Amino acid sequence: MNKFLSKKVIGYSLILFLILIISGGILSQVVTNLYVLLAVLVIEYIVLLLIVFHFFDKYVKPIDKAKETMDKLLKGNYHARIHQPMTGSIGELSTKINSLARSLSELTISEQIQAEQLSTVIENSESGLVLIDEKGYIHVVNRKFISMFGKTPQDYIGYLYYDVLENEQIHHTVQETFLYEKHVKHLFSLSENEEQIYLEIVGAPIFNERNMLKGAVLVIYDITEFKNIEVMRRDFVANVSHELKTPITSIKGFAETLLDGAADDPEALDQFLHIIFEESKRIQLLIDDLLILSKLEKDESTINVGPVEVGFVLDDILPVINQHAEQKNIDIQVDADKQLTFEADEEKIKQILLNLLTNAISYTPEKGTVSLKIKESEDNVCLQVQDTGIGISKEALPRIFERFYRVDKDRSRDTGGTGLGLAIVKHIVEVHQGEITVESELGKGTTFSVLVPKEQAK
Repeated sequence: MNKFLSKKVIGYSLILFLILIISGGILSQVVTNLYVLLAVLVIEYIVLLLIVFHFFDKYVKPIDKAKETMDKLLKGNYHARIHQPMTGSIGELSTKINSLARSLSELTISEQIQAEQLSTVIENSESGLVLIDEKGYIHVVNRKFISMFGKTPQDYIGYLYYDVLENEQIHHTVQETFLYEKHVKHLFSLSENEEQIYLEIVGAPIFNERNMLKGAVLVIYDITEFKNIEVMRRDFVANVSHELKTPITSIKGFAETLLDGAADDPEALDQFLHIIFEESKRIQLLIDDLLILSKLEKDESTINVGPVEVGFVLDDILPVINQHAEQKNIDIQVDADKQLTFEADEEKIKQILLNLLTNAISYTPEKGTVSLKIKESEDNVCLQVQDTGIGISKEALPRIFERFYRVDKDRSRDTGGTGLGLAIVKHIVEVHQGEITVESELGKGTTFSVLVPKEQAK
């Protein structure tokens, strides 16, 4: 800028010098006195110089400043402004240039905010996202996509999709999206750490304002959880159907036998009615457990918190447990501070203890031992049930809290359980913000430990 102005000043100076020479040539014919001629020329030079400087300062410099500011705006510097005060048309021009600069700056800031917001949404999306241009080059991959397929963004961005994306289903989705120019959806799966991951991929074409295809965006959803839920639902329906079918078939069979004449035999009648009664009890027990589990899952955050005194709880459950244990000659040992009080849902705590103790008795051979310990720590109360039963294998331990899962399927009928007891216990523990653990050894027994906070979060 300074060099540019210097050139202009030199140019104006040369023009003034030429004017003085011409003026001197004309005046020399009129003015004969050399000193007078020099004085006139000096005065003329000063006046012209003042006029030039005034013109330069009022018009040339503002225009140059406006041009400089416009150049900066064109180069993307939207913070450029004309700070020199100006009047007239030049001042109006400067005001409009500054207004334009402010508008461009505000627009840029708005675009930056929108871009940052969009980038944040893309990066934090729970679905994998890939942006591909019309030539097949990858421009964007988000964090979820990287977590699904590994590597780094630099391993994908700038490369052709078919060179860096190994999955054939992704290739097909991209090709179909470009070919049909419409939304395309496919399902596929991946193996990860010996587990099957189920994915849904949706390809969507991208068009410009002239409706020309400019690329495609791929959205990849992890639907593994939904698949697992669907499998659990099918298994649940199948298990319920199986559990109901067996006693119903038994009841139907014995009822038909009685109708066919067995009712005339007093001994057979008594035996068959007893079986029908027991099978109906099994159905009722199953339905009750299903209702309990359903209510827990539906209203899992709803518990009636109040003071729970260990002594009162034991007085309610031990008569039932002792009666059950006497049938198998099992010794029930209790080690608990009956004065201990903590905050919880009393009925649900009873349910935990009844289910764990009943389960322990069912899987403990005759003349075995089942012990109950209730102890407190600084923040928790520990409910521990230990037995000398058949134990649980290491392979089975991760599954024992699943609905209808039984450790010993061959003995499941003898135990009289529904296969829902431990699932119910786990739900109750979770709604109390507690924790349940299990330790077991085949042939030696099992220990369940439940930790419940002394005070429930409000």
